[in-house]
Amino acid sequence: MSLLLARGDMPAGNSVPITPREAASGLLGSISLTCWIFLLVPQLIENYCNGNAEAISLLFLFVWFIGDITNLIGGAWAGLVPVIVAIAVYFCIADGVLIAQCLYYKTRNARREGLLRRRRSSTVTPDPTTPLLGRRFSDTLERGPASRRRSMASQRSGRGGHGHPDDALANIVENEVGRSAWMKNFSSVLAICVIGMAGWTVAWQTGVWKPAPKERDGGVDMAAGAQVLGYISAVCYLGARLPQIYKNYSDKSCEGLSLLFFILSLMGNLTYGAGILCHSTEKNYVVTNLPWLIGSLGTMVEDVVIFVQFRLYAEQSPQLTTAVS
Repeated sequence: MSLLLARGDMPAGNSVPITPREAASGLLGSISLTCWIFLLVPQLIENYCNGNAEAISLLFLFVWFIGDITNLIGGAWAGLVPVIVAIAVYFCIADGVLIAQCLYYKTRNARREGLLRRRRSSTVTPDPTTPLLGRRFSDTLERGPASRRRSMASQRSGRGGHGHPDDALANIVENEVGRSAWMKNFSSVLAICVIGMAGWTVAWQTGVWKPAPKERDGGVDMAAGAQVLGYISAVCYLGARLPQIYKNYSDKSCEGLSLLFFILSLMGNLTYGAGILCHSTEKNYVVTNLPWLIGSLGTMVEDVVIFVQFRLYAEQSPQLTTAVS
């Protein structure tokens, strides 16, 4: 989510002539910004629909939050235009909302589990032929929608599986849902690109946007402290996904994570890094922006690892392949 690329004045007035590289840099930067603005929405919706946030690592969110805070401080220190600093503030607020949602669900569900345990411990054990069913049903309710889907899948496979009529119907429904989810993700990505390009076009035509000025030596005048904060934010962004990757590996599941969340992250980082390089490939300029290039392009490798986990763990549970779509 680094934003320290956007420097320079933002004059009002008519559009000014620009080179193809400047136009490409502006378009890519605008698409990247649009990705970041909508980035957390899919995961917020996923958590709300599931009624829990067990799939996402809180350590991932906290480290990412620290990265956004250092990015905000660095942006203010570097003297970026007010709108860019305001967007950095928005990122921090959005992070806080997602963290608050996750903490709320964890606290609420922990209380419910405690209440259910107390109720079970205070009741008399029924006939020995029934407790397995009763326990299985109550535990499934306790674990929420994600675990209920796993339980239903295991029950179907335990019935003998593939020849059962219910299994065939379930597979048809799941395939239809998978195609629908794929189309929804594709249309969301397309909409993000259109909004980003349209936003940049309007900003350029109205004179709100203009290319960032290039120094004669190819570098950018930036405070040393802002540069240090840039490296700190890059380390945070690189390290944030590691707890999530480990959690996915430990659970052998990505169920409850929004694939669109990571798709937008990959797109945002890719277009951001490409926008920097389209603006200039002068050595001093690249060195100046190196921390944000590392933070953006480096995390793409980790996003790809998470995509592999989505596919790998979906293949291990064929009934859950719709999570990858």
